[in-house]
Amino acid sequence: MSLEIVAGVDGSAESLAAAHWAAREAGRRKLPLRLVHAWLWQPLDLPLEQDRSTQARLAEDLLKDAESSVVAAHPDVAVTAEVVSDTPVAAMLGLEEQAEMLVIGSRGQGPILGFLLGSYGQQIIAGAKRPVVAVRSRHAEEEAGASADEGDVVVGQLGTSEDSAPALRFAFEAAAARGSGLRAVRAWSLPPLYAYSPGSMRLADDAGGLVPFEEKALHEALVPWRERYPDVRVTEHVEIGSAGQVLLAASASASLLVVGRRAKRGAIGPRIGSVAHAALHHADCPVTVVPHD
Repeated sequence: MSLEIVAGVDGSAESLAAAHWAAREAGRRKLPLRLVHAWLWQPLDLPLEQDRSTQARLAEDLLKDAESSVVAAHPDVAVTAEVVSDTPVAAMLGLEEQAEMLVIGSRGQGPILGFLLGSYGQQIIAGAKRPVVAVRSRHAEEEAGASADEGDVVVGQLGTSEDSAPALRFAFEAAAARGSGLRAVRAWSLPPLYAYSPGSMRLADDAGGLVPFEEKALHEALVPWRERYPDVRVTEHVEIGSAGQVLLAASASASLLVVGRRAKRGAIGPRIGSVAHAALHHADCPVTVVPHD
């Protein structure tokens, strides 16, 4: 089955920027693009006249405006657009089986930490089985151009080779499609005293110390992807520090930041992990969150 890129639009500058980013990515990957606007008729319990047909027409007009903007800027991309009668989260997740990725807009940094992405975006990222790309709005002249896509793809390699394989796969595919380099980053920290054990320290000693041990772990995780994408120029970067801070520093001039996530549920709903949270709310470039559950 041929996959497509699915982008959600809601009339905001962020969602329009996401739609243009999705169109550029669809062009690079030779995939069709589907624009989706979720609209569900829910009459309010208020003594006001509520015209369903008018609101439905407004939803269609919003989608047509986004479609016209994208088609004008990307005439070589096959674009379809539809209003889905559902909530935004259910609409996007309901289309993911036929999607290579889901693309949404993101406001990025805001005044209340932990609630910046918006509840819809966080729920989509936490519940998706496909990669989700969050795109922030940039200057208007960049929305339809490629200047925002310059720079290497940066990917965080965390945990074992198996844990990071989905994120590495996406990052190598993105770099190959762009013809750009790839910067693979592994952050590490000194283990607490109680975590030291003869077995774990023996592995580090065999590698020549903690730093060579981490460098070896990163190198080995990259081996199969280097072989699959031999034309992608790869830079390996290992640094001590928190994963979020190291990745943000490494992605300062990146075109795309790719991180993995293992969804967790908290008392107030789904959580996406501290590394993905930091990337989504503070990175200047688009961020792809790849599930690895």
